Amino acid sequence: MTQSLLLLGINGTSLTSGEAERFRRLLPAGYILFSRNIADARQTRKLTDDLREISNFEPIIAIDQEGGRVTRTTALASPAPSAPALAARANYGLIHDAAVLTADLLRLLGCNMNFAPMLDLDHFPDVSNATSGRSWGRDPQRVIDYAGHWNRWLRKRSIATCGKHFPGGGRATSDPHHDLPRCNATLEELLREDILPFTALMPELDSIMLAHIEFPILDSDYPASLSSKIIRGLLRGQLGFDHHLVMTDDLDMGAITKRFGRGEDAKRAIEAGNDLAMICHNTESADLAAQAIANLPITIQDEAHERVERFRHKALNGPLLWSDSHWEKTVSGLAELAGTLPDFQSAETSSPVADY
Repeated sequence: MTQSLLLLGINGTSLTSGEAERFRRLLPAGYILFSRNIADARQTRKLTDDLREISNFEPIIAIDQEGGRVTRTTALASPAPSAPALAARANYGLIHDAAVLTADLLRLLGCNMNFAPMLDLDHFPDVSNATSGRSWGRDPQRVIDYAGHWNRWLRKRSIATCGKHFPGGGRATSDPHHDLPRCNATLEELLREDILPFTALMPELDSIMLAHIEFPILDSDYPASLSSKIIRGLLRGQLGFDHHLVMTDDLDMGAITKRFGRGEDAKRAIEAGNDLAMICHNTESADLAAQAIANLPITIQDEAHERVERFRHKALNGPLLWSDSHWEKTVSGLAELAGTLPDFQSAETSSPVADY
């Protein structure tokens, strides 16, 4: 059976019989872990081992591990410093240490992909738009330099990466977890600032995630994450990111659920040029999504499958052999780094992204 073009969340710290049956039937291309899936190191490693056993291929086993408040492993280890904290120090050695320790921690737990770096410019630091406390900065060159260095070292330690949220999540003035933000930026404005980190780092990014933001000047009908004009036209056609993996952000966010039904959202996502549709929480609806995608023309499905397979063979690595000493050394290193560079909380930290 061919894998489905889905990336799914898991309910708890172990697979239920119902989840295992669903995953065997659908064969999702991959999975994403959240804090709800992580109680201790050995339990997490068993969970990721179990996910691999279900598949007849190396599945994507991803996580949002940006550092700071977007860290899913706080039950196990100190968070690495956030992007703003690292950028404020402008120390490439500290950025290297944070990336290497993050990568080793994730691979020991069985993950092979990190949904980071976040390349969004911090346009509105005092607005609750999910970017606060996560951005590498407002200046595109600074984001390129610092996020690029962090990205480079994750990949050197065999963790695949994902630049997000194209074409510029920092333009949102509200939180897409709750509703669909609307931004009236022109293509020229985006190309001049927000898209620069994506284009500069494109040769080093394993994948790109789309923003759940409406850019009506670019597409008056669909948000970026479901827009063929933005994905096929701009990202793949004009900017040349055509042979690489592209995916939606979580389709369970309010920005999408309040406007599109399950099935319609996933079908539109793949039709627009995404290779994977992500469902993080309401995974019981994955069958509806898979059925809707199956109704797309086979040529559209095939091109997405080809890019997923290319990504799998080029970017994904298996887990590190478990080692108590390596685990303890990594956890100790993160604690030391956290002590060297205490993080700071931004004024607004109410986004659900910090709590998952």
